[in-house]
Amino acid sequence: MTPSFDASALLLEQAKVYPLFTPQDVYKLLYQAAFGCEHLIASPCAVEERLAEEYAAAAPYLEEKIESLGDGYGRLYLGYMKKGLTAKTIAGLLLASAKKEDGVAALEKGLTLALSLAKEGKLPFSAEALLAEWEMRKREGYPSCRHSEAYRAAYHPAYRVVANRYLLYLPLLLRLDRMLAKGRVVLAIEGGSAAGKTTLAALLERLYGATVLHMDDYFLRPTQRTRARLSEPGGNVDRERVLSEILLPLSQGASAITYAPYSCQSGALLPPVTVTPTPLTVIEGAYSMHPLLQPYYTLSVFLDVPPSLQRERIKKRNTPQHAKRFFEEWIPMEEAYRQAFAIQEKCDIVIPVQ
Repeated sequence: MTPSFDASALLLEQAKVYPLFTPQDVYKLLYQAAFGCEHLIASPCAVEERLAEEYAAAAPYLEEKIESLGDGYGRLYLGYMKKGLTAKTIAGLLLASAKKEDGVAALEKGLTLALSLAKEGKLPFSAEALLAEWEMRKREGYPSCRHSEAYRAAYHPAYRVVANRYLLYLPLLLRLDRMLAKGRVVLAIEGGSAAGKTTLAALLERLYGATVLHMDDYFLRPTQRTRARLSEPGGNVDRERVLSEILLPLSQGASAITYAPYSCQSGALLPPVTVTPTPLTVIEGAYSMHPLLQPYYTLSVFLDVPPSLQRERIKKRNTPQHAKRFFEEWIPMEEAYRQAFAIQEKCDIVIPVQ
């Protein structure tokens, strides 16, 4: 629960939506906001099996919604499984979101705010009842807990707590789960510098065992950097080699792909690498949706990062000299390419980065 998180607004909204919630449900809500996932489960299979059981048991009551718990986490309701999101994907998101950080201070801050609201008569129970709940949980060492019987009988909650940074990708994950149920997918992840393309690719590798390939391995070699080539929108990557080494073999059902990554440090190609395509193969990076390459993707996503956030991230990750090159050289080239070929408009899914 970060300083910008408004626990009072969360509590009042919950009281409005769930008028029968009790001090126990308030404790659970604030616990989740402070600690995220209530517990860590070592076995992904166990998580997946439990999700499938809960989905089957709650079928008539399943809702399709997300409830924010603040800056860090949200409740992902299992109604999304009716749209095609799999138990395996939800289990993967849950495990990726789990953390062990100490959230006691945040929890106590939230409970203090809840106590003030209860004293003002803004919550559907007395301050004394909430204080008794708080004192009991504190004696127990602030454990996780279930919803109250009254809450479960009235609202049939069926959800998992997932990090907000992953919930951003829900439109893409839904689409992937539906498409992967029918066959292989080749996905392009586009967007400007510091949009989170590599981070998303790493998540997909974790969730789906995806084969991930990077456009950074295909920058032009020094001998290719002619004035004519660099003047083209998107001309600073070796798109022809991406096509011949990756996308054409994938389109022809190759069982293995061999390519030579380019090293910016040495200015030369590194020894060849061989990878095995998986049901989901990801090509991530700016210029991955160049018109020459577009026809070979099954799906494409664009991560739309606001300029202010992009600038903040670049300055944080780089030396001033290196950041200067981003702002004066590389980002203008990305923007020229994006506008010349309407890249964002050509992508199947656009995700606003926050």
